Amino acid sequence: MTVPVLSCLVLPDQAPAEFLARVRDAEQAGARTVWTYDHLSWRDLADGPWFSTVPLLAAAAGATSTVRLGAQVATPNFRHPVPFAKEVMTLDHVAAGRLDLGVGAGAEDADARVLGQTPLSRKERGDRFEEWATLLATLLEQDRTEFHGSFYSARDARMIPGCVQRPRVPLTVAAAGPRSMRLAARLGSAWVTYGPYRQSPPPQEWLAAIAEQSRSLDTAIAQVAPGRRIRRIAQVALDEARPFRDADTYRQFAENVAAAGFDELTVHWPRPDGRGVPAAALDMVVATHHGP
Repeated sequence: MTVPVLSCLVLPDQAPAEFLARVRDAEQAGARTVWTYDHLSWRDLADGPWFSTVPLLAAAAGATSTVRLGAQVATPNFRHPVPFAKEVMTLDHVAAGRLDLGVGAGAEDADARVLGQTPLSRKERGDRFEEWATLLATLLEQDRTEFHGSFYSARDARMIPGCVQRPRVPLTVAAAGPRSMRLAARLGSAWVTYGPYRQSPPPQEWLAAIAEQSRSLDTAIAQVAPGRRIRRIAQVALDEARPFRDADTYRQFAENVAAAGFDELTVHWPRPDGRGVPAAALDMVVATHHGP
């Protein structure tokens, strides 16, 4: 049976030299994409080092030659679409067209509060994300953009020379609900899910949940973009180690992810704190996806 393509996440809480070393290791291991988180701080790692996503991706572009690179996921919590589009366009040139961009509504966590903004309702957050993502995609596709919305405006916003990738850098949309699924169907080249939000169910329950989410994406595509093909990415949580117990367990897990309709499986690269893929299991994971 087939297994999904392997991609990985390297968190930006390591010194840049260490971050780049892990990105190069992942490239040599055959990962399709190396993603990194796009936050200003993150949960239980908030009191430690945490570096900025865009400069790290630019450095990674210069330190690699084949692997794709991406943010997972950028949100309107602290990103304004006009200056961020300029950074994304520039990154696509630095990476010679190897950039992917994950986008999502953003959690109601520290990133949502750091700028002192008035808290938004769930509907307002959905409205803001739809406007933000639509404007971001438009900016990346056009030399000049005029836009006046409820949350954002762009007056004669220039994006010259535009992205290396045409019509723009591909967006990977994080979505779970019907509305965000429709946005993924309309704007996304790919869709990513983490499974049930902030839960850690047993692997079989997690697999059932992502399979149901994948069927929901099918419904959204049928509604707004019949016939579109969107790459589907499943991401294993940072603290989830059960699928990596042994080679047979992991292969069955990866095959089940593929059977649920997913093209790509994202794992966290082994970390000094022991989270992510256990270091002893890394060769097993790589071999499962690429052979010995």
